[in-house]
Amino acid sequence: MNFDILHTEDIRVEHCDGTRRGVQQVLDACREERRPYVVTTPLASNLSPLTSILVPVTMLEEEVYKAEICTYLARKTGAHLILLRANDYGSKAKRNTQRIIAHIQTIVERTGETITYEERVAKGDSFHIHRELAEQADIEYRVSGIGEIGLILLTASREYGLDDWLFGPPEQYVIRHSPVPVMLVNPRADLFSLCD
Repeated sequence: MNFDILHTEDIRVEHCDGTRRGVQQVLDACREERRPYVVTTPLASNLSPLTSILVPVTMLEEEVYKAEICTYLARKTGAHLILLRANDYGSKAKRNTQRIIAHIQTIVERTGETITYEERVAKGDSFHIHRELAEQADIEYRVSGIGEIGLILLTASREYGLDDWLFGPPEQYVIRHSPVPVMLVNPRADLFSLCD
């Protein structure tokens, strides 16, 4: 994937060795980052043109922050957005997905540009969707050599709990096991700035 569509001040690109420790060091270094950051590993060597972006949507309120970033990337690259909604019992993930779709539609109406997107429902809920992301990207990559998905867009964990300290945060798992780069957005509003 070519990151020339973004200025260097709009995005941070970090490479790591793909080990648990290496990925965690990058996550810690980017914890206060105000701009989106991309983490690549030796496994994530699929740097082909960006055709689709996988955007998981969970029950967390901060998921809506990704709407601006994914819309911007889709406009600049023509990439297709795949909104993967967590299969939760409650309605929060569905509501967050609807808010992202409303943002996409507003941009389309305002600019007249075409942004293609689809909504899919994940097998897992908000707590288990991260494992599914890496598996889906990996399966598509193995089947076709270059999968449908060229980038996964995640919201970084706001705070680490005991399970995150013991097993690593969910985004660490996705970065370590995904064959495509992972872009992260920090979840707090005071740490968020849109590349425009």
